[in-house]
Amino acid sequence: MAESTFVRARRPEHKQQRRDAILVAARDLAVESGVRNVSLGSVAAAVGIAKSNVVRYFGTREEIYLELAAECWQEWADEVARRLGSGDDVIDTLAETLAERPLFCDLLGHTSTTLEHNVSVSAAAEFKRTVLGVITEVGAAVAAARPDLTDVESRDLAAMASGVASMLYPAANPPPTLVEVYAQNPDLAAACLPFTPTLKRALAALAAGLPTLR
Repeated sequence: MAESTFVRARRPEHKQQRRDAILVAARDLAVESGVRNVSLGSVAAAVGIAKSNVVRYFGTREEIYLELAAECWQEWADEVARRLGSGDDVIDTLAETLAERPLFCDLLGHTSTTLEHNVSVSAAAEFKRTVLGVITEVGAAVAAARPDLTDVESRDLAAMASGVASMLYPAANPPPTLVEVYAQNPDLAAACLPFTPTLKRALAALAAGLPTLR
Protein backbone atom coordinates (compact mmCIF):
# COMPACT_ATOMS: atom_id res chain seq x y z
CA MET A 1 0.00 0.00 0.00
CA ALA A 2 1.32 3.45 -0.88
CA GLU A 3 2.41 5.53 2.12
CA SER A 4 0.44 8.65 2.98
CA THR A 5 2.02 12.00 2.23
CA PHE A 6 0.88 13.22 5.68
CA VAL A 7 1.98 12.06 9.13
CA ARG A 8 -1.16 12.97 11.06
CA ALA A 9 -4.59 13.12 9.50
CA ARG A 10 -5.87 16.53 10.54
CA ARG A 11 -7.80 17.68 7.49
CA PRO A 12 -11.18 16.01 6.74
CA GLU A 13 -9.95 14.62 3.42
CA HIS A 14 -6.86 13.16 5.12
CA LYS A 15 -9.01 11.53 7.77
CA GLN A 16 -11.20 10.00 5.07
CA GLN A 17 -8.13 8.74 3.22
CA ARG A 18 -6.83 7.08 6.37
CA ARG A 19 -10.22 5.55 7.13
CA ASP A 20 -10.40 4.19 3.60
CA ALA A 21 -6.85 2.84 3.89
CA ILE A 22 -7.78 0.94 7.05
CA LEU A 23 -10.79 -0.63 5.32
CA VAL A 24 -8.76 -1.58 2.25
CA ALA A 25 -6.04 -3.16 4.38
CA ALA A 26 -8.59 -5.09 6.46
CA ARG A 27 -10.32 -6.32 3.32
CA ASP A 28 -7.06 -7.45 1.70
CA LEU A 29 -5.91 -9.26 4.83
CA ALA A 30 -9.26 -11.04 5.23
CA VAL A 31 -9.23 -12.16 1.60
CA GLU A 32 -5.71 -13.49 2.06
CA SER A 33 -6.05 -15.29 5.39
CA GLY A 34 -9.72 -15.21 6.46
CA VAL A 35 -11.56 -12.84 8.76
CA ARG A 36 -10.87 -15.02 11.80
CA ASN A 37 -7.11 -14.66 11.45
CA VAL A 38 -6.85 -10.88 11.11
CA SER A 39 -5.93 -8.87 14.20
CA LEU A 40 -6.15 -5.15 14.82
CA GLY A 41 -2.37 -5.12 14.96
CA SER A 42 -2.01 -6.68 11.53
CA VAL A 43 -4.39 -4.11 10.06
CA ALA A 44 -2.41 -1.29 11.67
CA ALA A 45 0.85 -2.73 10.36
CA ALA A 46 -0.56 -3.01 6.84
CA VAL A 47 -1.57 0.65 6.92
CA GLY A 48 1.70 1.70 8.54
CA ILE A 49 0.24 3.27 11.67
CA ALA A 50 -0.02 2.35 15.35
CA LYS A 51 -3.00 0.45 16.73
CA SER A 52 -3.85 3.49 18.84
CA ASN A 53 -4.31 5.45 15.62
CA VAL A 54 -6.58 2.79 14.12
CA VAL A 55 -8.99 3.06 17.05
CA ARG A 56 -9.35 6.77 16.36
CA TYR A 57 -11.35 5.71 13.30
CA PHE A 58 -12.80 2.37 14.41
CA GLY A 59 -13.24 1.53 18.06
CA THR A 60 -12.45 -2.15 17.59
CA ARG A 61 -11.36 -4.71 15.02
CA GLU A 62 -14.97 -5.86 14.92
CA GLU A 63 -16.20 -2.40 13.93
CA ILE A 64 -13.84 -2.44 10.95
CA TYR A 65 -15.27 -5.71 9.73
CA LEU A 66 -18.84 -4.74 10.49
CA GLU A 67 -18.42 -1.76 8.18
CA LEU A 68 -16.86 -3.99 5.52
CA ALA A 69 -19.79 -6.36 5.93
CA ALA A 70 -22.19 -3.48 5.32
CA GLU A 71 -20.31 -2.61 2.13
CA CYS A 72 -20.47 -6.25 1.01
CA TRP A 73 -24.21 -6.40 1.67
CA GLN A 74 -24.78 -3.41 -0.60
CA GLU A 75 -22.45 -4.75 -3.30
CA TRP A 76 -24.40 -8.01 -3.26
CA ALA A 77 -27.72 -6.19 -3.53
CA ASP A 78 -26.51 -4.14 -6.48
CA GLU A 79 -25.39 -7.24 -8.38
CA VAL A 80 -28.57 -9.18 -7.62
CA ALA A 81 -30.67 -6.28 -8.89
CA ARG A 82 -28.54 -6.00 -12.03
CA ARG A 83 -28.81 -9.70 -12.86
CA LEU A 84 -32.51 -10.02 -12.11
CA GLY A 85 -33.15 -6.89 -14.11
CA SER A 86 -31.52 -8.67 -17.05
CA GLY A 87 -33.91 -11.59 -16.71
CA ASP A 88 -31.67 -14.09 -14.90
CA ASP A 89 -33.18 -16.85 -12.80
CA VAL A 90 -33.80 -15.90 -9.16
CA ILE A 91 -32.34 -19.02 -7.53
CA ASP A 92 -29.26 -19.04 -9.75
CA THR A 93 -28.73 -15.34 -9.16
CA LEU A 94 -29.01 -15.47 -5.39
CA ALA A 95 -26.71 -18.47 -5.08
CA GLU A 96 -24.15 -17.51 -7.69
CA THR A 97 -23.74 -13.92 -6.53
CA LEU A 98 -23.04 -15.21 -3.03
CA ALA A 99 -20.60 -17.83 -4.32
CA GLU A 100 -18.77 -15.07 -6.20
CA ARG A 101 -18.27 -13.20 -2.90
CA PRO A 102 -16.24 -15.40 -0.54
CA LEU A 103 -15.33 -12.46 1.69
CA PHE A 104 -19.01 -11.60 2.10
CA CYS A 105 -19.81 -15.21 2.97
CA ASP A 106 -16.93 -15.29 5.45
CA LEU A 107 -18.19 -12.10 7.07
CA LEU A 108 -21.74 -13.48 7.19
CA GLY A 109 -20.48 -16.44 9.18
CA HIS A 110 -18.78 -14.21 11.75
CA THR A 111 -21.40 -11.47 12.07
CA SER A 112 -23.63 -12.82 14.82
CA THR A 113 -20.93 -14.87 16.55
CA THR A 114 -18.20 -12.23 16.88
CA LEU A 115 -18.55 -9.03 14.88
CA GLU A 116 -21.67 -7.80 16.68
CA HIS A 117 -20.24 -8.56 20.13
CA ASN A 118 -17.56 -5.88 20.49
CA VAL A 119 -18.93 -2.78 18.80
CA SER A 120 -20.62 0.44 19.80
CA VAL A 121 -24.38 0.78 19.87
CA SER A 122 -24.25 3.32 17.05
CA ALA A 123 -22.12 1.05 14.84
CA ALA A 124 -24.42 -1.91 15.46
CA ALA A 125 -27.53 0.15 14.75
CA GLU A 126 -26.12 1.52 11.51
CA PHE A 127 -25.17 -1.98 10.39
CA LYS A 128 -28.65 -3.33 11.11
CA ARG A 129 -30.21 -0.49 9.13
CA THR A 130 -28.02 -1.40 6.18
CA VAL A 131 -28.87 -5.10 6.37
CA LEU A 132 -32.61 -4.52 6.64
CA GLY A 133 -32.48 -2.06 3.77
CA VAL A 134 -30.60 -4.51 1.58
CA ILE A 135 -32.98 -7.37 2.36
CA THR A 136 -35.89 -5.11 1.41
CA GLU A 137 -34.08 -4.09 -1.79
CA VAL A 138 -33.20 -7.65 -2.79
CA GLY A 139 -36.68 -8.83 -1.84
CA ALA A 140 -38.22 -6.25 -4.16
CA ALA A 141 -36.00 -7.43 -7.02
CA VAL A 142 -36.96 -11.05 -6.32
CA ALA A 143 -40.67 -10.17 -6.21
CA ALA A 144 -40.43 -8.45 -9.59
CA ALA A 145 -38.79 -11.54 -11.09
CA ARG A 146 -40.98 -14.13 -9.34
CA PRO A 147 -44.65 -13.08 -9.44
CA ASP A 148 -45.55 -16.41 -7.84
CA LEU A 149 -44.03 -15.12 -4.59
CA THR A 150 -45.54 -12.37 -2.46
CA ASP A 151 -43.48 -9.41 -1.30
CA VAL A 152 -43.07 -10.97 2.14
CA GLU A 153 -42.08 -14.33 0.70
CA SER A 154 -39.55 -12.65 -1.57
CA ARG A 155 -37.98 -10.84 1.39
CA ASP A 156 -37.91 -14.12 3.30
CA LEU A 157 -36.11 -15.80 0.42
CA ALA A 158 -33.55 -12.99 0.26
CA ALA A 159 -32.94 -13.18 4.00
CA MET A 160 -32.67 -16.96 3.96
CA ALA A 161 -30.19 -16.85 1.08
CA SER A 162 -27.75 -14.94 3.24
CA GLY A 163 -28.57 -17.03 6.31
CA VAL A 164 -28.00 -20.37 4.59
CA ALA A 165 -24.82 -19.05 2.99
CA SER A 166 -23.47 -18.01 6.40
CA MET A 167 -23.85 -21.57 7.71
CA LEU A 168 -22.88 -23.39 4.52
CA TYR A 169 -19.73 -21.44 3.65
CA PRO A 170 -17.57 -22.67 6.58
CA ALA A 171 -18.59 -26.29 5.93
CA ALA A 172 -17.80 -25.96 2.23
CA ASN A 173 -14.44 -24.33 2.94
CA PRO A 174 -12.95 -26.41 5.78
CA PRO A 175 -9.71 -25.59 7.62
CA PRO A 176 -6.50 -27.51 6.76
CA THR A 177 -7.06 -30.11 9.49
CA LEU A 178 -10.44 -31.10 8.08
CA VAL A 179 -9.11 -31.08 4.53
CA GLU A 180 -6.62 -33.71 5.67
CA VAL A 181 -9.32 -35.62 7.54
CA TYR A 182 -11.46 -35.80 4.41
CA ALA A 183 -8.49 -36.84 2.28
CA GLN A 184 -7.65 -39.67 4.66
CA ASN A 185 -11.26 -40.66 5.33
CA PRO A 186 -13.38 -40.52 2.17
CA ASP A 187 -16.39 -41.73 4.14
CA LEU A 188 -16.35 -38.43 6.02
CA ALA A 189 -16.01 -36.23 2.94
CA ALA A 190 -19.80 -35.94 2.66
CA ALA A 191 -19.57 -33.43 5.50
CA CYS A 192 -17.86 -31.04 3.08
CA LEU A 193 -20.87 -29.86 1.12
CA PRO A 194 -20.34 -28.14 -2.26
CA PHE A 195 -21.35 -24.53 -1.73
CA THR A 196 -23.15 -23.44 -4.89
CA PRO A 197 -25.22 -26.53 -5.74
CA THR A 198 -26.19 -27.05 -2.10
CA LEU A 199 -27.25 -23.42 -1.74
CA LYS A 200 -29.27 -23.57 -4.97
CA ARG A 201 -31.06 -26.71 -3.80
CA ALA A 202 -31.87 -25.16 -0.42
CA LEU A 203 -33.17 -21.94 -1.97
CA ALA A 204 -35.22 -23.81 -4.57
CA ALA A 205 -36.84 -25.82 -1.77
CA LEU A 206 -37.57 -22.64 0.19
CA ALA A 207 -39.05 -20.89 -2.84
CA ALA A 208 -41.28 -23.90 -3.53
CA GLY A 209 -42.34 -24.25 0.09
CA LEU A 210 -43.06 -20.65 1.06
CA PRO A 211 -46.38 -20.40 -0.86
CA THR A 212 -47.66 -23.51 0.91
CA LEU A 213 -47.52 -21.60 4.21
CA ARG A 214 -49.99 -18.91 3.14
